[in-house]
This record gives sequence, structure tokens and C-alpha cells, in this order.
Amino acid sequence: MAGLLIAPVTRIALPGLTSQAAARASQATSVSSISTEHLTDHVRFLASDELQGRRAGTPEADRAAEYIAAQFKKYGLAPVAASGFLQPFTFVSGVKLGDGNYLRVKTPGATNELILSAEYMPLAFSSPAAIKAAVVFAGYGISAAELQYDDYKAIDVRGKIVIISRGSPDGDNPHGRFADYTAPGREIEFKTLAARQKGAAGVMFISDTANFKEDPLSRLRYDLNFLDAGIPAAVISRPAAVNILSAGGIKPPATDDSAKSVVPTAVDLPGVEVQIKTNVIKLESKTSNVVGLIKGSDPVLASQYVVIGAHYDHLGMGGPESLAQNPYGQIHHGADDNASGTAAVLELARVLMLQRDQLKRSIIMASFSGEEEGLLGSAYYAKNPPVPLSSTVAMINMDMIGRLRSNMLMVSGTATSPEWKPLLEELNNGPAGHAAVGEGVASTRFKLALGDDGYGPSDHQSFYIRDIPVLFFFTGSHDDYHKPSDTADKINAEGIKQVAELVGDVAIRVADEPARIAFTKVKRESKPTSGGFRVYLGTVPNYADQTDGLKLDGVRPDSPAERAGLRAGDVVVKLGGVDVKNVYDYTYALEGLKPGVEIEMVVRRDSKLITMKITPDKRR
Repeated sequence: MAGLLIAPVTRIALPGLTSQAAARASQATSVSSISTEHLTDHVRFLASDELQGRRAGTPEADRAAEYIAAQFKKYGLAPVAASGFLQPFTFVSGVKLGDGNYLRVKTPGATNELILSAEYMPLAFSSPAAIKAAVVFAGYGISAAELQYDDYKAIDVRGKIVIISRGSPDGDNPHGRFADYTAPGREIEFKTLAARQKGAAGVMFISDTANFKEDPLSRLRYDLNFLDAGIPAAVISRPAAVNILSAGGIKPPATDDSAKSVVPTAVDLPGVEVQIKTNVIKLESKTSNVVGLIKGSDPVLASQYVVIGAHYDHLGMGGPESLAQNPYGQIHHGADDNASGTAAVLELARVLMLQRDQLKRSIIMASFSGEEEGLLGSAYYAKNPPVPLSSTVAMINMDMIGRLRSNMLMVSGTATSPEWKPLLEELNNGPAGHAAVGEGVASTRFKLALGDDGYGPSDHQSFYIRDIPVLFFFTGSHDDYHKPSDTADKINAEGIKQVAELVGDVAIRVADEPARIAFTKVKRESKPTSGGFRVYLGTVPNYADQTDGLKLDGVRPDSPAERAGLRAGDVVVKLGGVDVKNVYDYTYALEGLKPGVEIEMVVRRDSKLITMKITPDKRR
């Protein structure tokens, strides 16, 4: 799962099995039931040390895709992509240093060239450029009007290179008033954007560790959502920073870890000049979705499709998305996230193929890659569908269904069609082993927690934004989420079986209805206000397509964005005076907005720039 976002939920458990569903129950046989042994085998292989976390673009992810494709072929599914079961696509998977990087510091009486990798490192999001400029020290590099704090208030950084210390006046306090400005995964990006917004020509961060090579920033880690800062950016060692600041006539920050939060006031550094060239090259990798077809039996309805999907990729050997104490260099097994959902797709493929003569509509079984990088695989599928999206009647997504506890099952997207809630209520109270995919006695299956929204941190969103009804099945988060400890031995295979059975019943009912189910656009759901932004615009960013602006996948009904005239496909290039190149720029701009205060937004639509007014709502 790309990132946890739990929607408000409603618990249900209401009665009713239609005669059609009851008839299906009597047709079920043992050979057509889902096998916990098969589920366990699939999870163990996908989450094995051998597959090293299935990071998209790696040979191990390719092996996982080949395994899934081989199962589809074995079960008799038909390939639908032009290249067979695999639907390949490329994405930016990393960065490397190009030629010609340098960083030279000129002080009164001396010029010193820093040593690459030992004394400085370009940051992964640095723009390719060569500049020469005067230097300014900007303290912590925080500009927070709402906190009445601004490191830039006494200095002019326009056209200059800014040196910035890590952290804040609160030190390392994660609950301090500056926590939003120093949060892991945001601090460097946001401080860079603040410097750029103030007019800086470049930025250099002082290393956060006494040993430069222990600083994660020295290892050129990249973030797919922030690939270009718009200015050159680098991290420099503490001794290098001491030399620069001392030459400028100020007492530098302490170089030992015990006192690193003690930072001088922001000042100009007269007589200090830096020449810097950064050349960071983006690397592309190839990965593949795996897509198979179960052809329906009805001569008319077989040309319509129900998609059942789950992503098979995970975090590989860790990275910025990891929540482990040591986020790099360990296998992130991803047994629950999302070998569990993939295993269910495979077992449903096997079982539904055995019952294909009873299916009226066709069913697409899809395993997506690149979900952890921002729903890349499902977004690619939706842009390049192997079967027409106009003929796709519904998408059912399973992500993290391997930790069923207390019989609690979360299902989101239930307001994306008026048929979803009654159908779930009915099927949830069918036979325990149930109507079409298993066998057993009548019983309520789950304590269902229903969420309305079709947006969310998994692949169903790529279909919902194209007006396709969706459901998202999820058994809840846990302490092993995005950690190496998400291993196969902790999986509840019986729970996966039960969830997959319900998914199978839902899919069969949708496939067999005479008329396709209706689609409904969901209005904004109320969310708690603990942390996060103060304002709400109702925009839905596209995390897979960020080139010179932030593309929108959609706008929520009855939102400020809709009232302002924004549309899906618009590319935001400026918000409230902040130039927007990516999601971090956009997030930075949002933090400066106030509820009820109208601001300008510039979007690119059909190659034309359009300026519009938008008034943010207060986030509920």
C-alpha cells in the first residue's frame, strides 16, 4: 500500500441472500473452493528472501511478475496485453551522478574545492546547473508566518547560495511547534522550496551527522515525487560548513552530535563565494503489470469486464518509504503488503476459471507493479487499457488482506455505486464458506467497516477517477507495515481465504447482473483535523505524471476546486504565488494558504495557461 489513509467507516451486518446467490451456493464444489494451502504457498514465495522485497524495476520484481504470469497460464486465463500476460512500462527508478560535478569555495585569501562524496554530495533532486554566487547563512531555513518565525526576515537571499542547518529551534523534538517543517521525508524538500521561493540561486545543507558518510543524504537517495527542485542543491560535511561560516566571520554550529541544534542567527557571509555544478542523471527502469482474462459466456455481456486486482510490488531493500529504524539495506518482505492480495488474485483466477461457463461478463485478473512508487502500474493500465475502460463495469482491489483480526474487514469505495452497500450487506450474511467460491453453513462473515470514498492510497483510485465503481478490501494496518518484519509467518491464510471468497461473490454478482452497475461520484468525506493542512481544495494529484507542474487526476464534487473551474487533466503550475513543479511544491504552497482567503491559481490546460481564483475551505 502506497500510504495509509483510512476513511471514516460505518459498521454493518444486515441479512439477505437472493435466490440467485442461493442457487450458486448449491452449485459450488470442493474443487472450486479457495485453498489456504495455495494461498500460503503464493505468499511464502512472493515474500521470500529470494525475491528481496519485489521493488519495481528490479530482477526480483520481474521474477514475481513471471511467477504470476505462469500461474495465469497454468489456470487457462487468456493474455490480453499486446505482449502477452505482461504489460510493461518504464518509470524513473533512481538517480546517479553525471560527469563534471564540483563545489568550490572562495574565501578571502583562499579557494578550496570540496571532495565529492567525502565533503559534499549533490542532492538527488538538484537541478542540473552551474552557478557562481555569494553565500548567505539562513539558520534553520524555516519561514513560518503562523509561528511568527522567519529565518529569512533579516537577510536578502535573492541570487545567492543559501547554507541551511538541519532541525529547528526545538532541537529533535518530534512534537514541537516546528514538527511540520522538520518531519522525516519533508524537511529537506520543504526547506529547499522555501529558499527557492525567497529567490535563492542554490542551497547547501549542513550534514546532520559528525561522520559525513553516515548521513543518508550523502547516498543520493531519490523521491519520485520530488525529482527537480528548480535550483542546484547539495549537502556538505560539518567541517566544510565550519570553514565556510568561519571565513564569513560567524561562529559555526557545533560539530558534535550533542550540540548540533545550537545554530547561529541567519546572516550574510561577506567575502565568501561558491561555485557549484550539479549533474544528477535520472535512471529509468522497466517493470510490468500482469493481466489475464477470464472470458464470459454471454454473447453480449462478455464484451464488458469486471477487474479484480492487487499490486505485487513492495519496497525491496528499503528506502524513504520504509518505517524501519534502519530503513535501508534490509529485505522488506511485504507479506501482507501485498503478497496477500496477490495470492488472493491468483486463487480467484484459478477458481473463477473453473466456473467460467457460469459467468456472463468477462473478468480481468490484474497484478499491478509500481504501486508503492505512486500507483504507477494501475495508472499505466488506465491510460493504456488492454480492454476498453468504457466497457469496464467495476474494479475490485485487494491490498493488505493478510492480517484479519477479530473478523474485522474494511471495505472502501462503497458509495461509488448505489448497488455496493446492499450487495455487501446481502453477501456478508450468506453461507460462511459461501455462495459461489466455497461451501459451508449460513453465518455472518465479517464485521464490516464501510468507507464511502473511491479515492485512497491504492490502485482502485486509478479506476475511480475514470468514473468506474470501485471497492477496496483491507484488513487493517499493523506495526509491521512497511518494515522488514512484514513476513509470511504472520499471515492469516484462512483470513485471506475468507476475504477472497467475499470478493469472488461480489465479482460474480456484478458479472451476472443484466444491467451494469451505476457509478456515483462521492462527495467529500469529513476528516479529523489532527495535524495536516488547515485548508481544503478538493484536488486529487496525479503521483505518476509530474513533469513541470502537478497534474490533477480529478476534483472532488462540491469542492473549492470544482467551484473554481478546475478539471481532471489540468496541470497546476502556480498556487498562491508559489511556482509548482511537483507535489512537494504544491504541498508547500498549501501550507501557506488560509481558509476563506481567495488566491490565484495558474493551470496549464491544452497547452494554454489559465489563471483562476480559488478560495480554500477550512479543513474539517
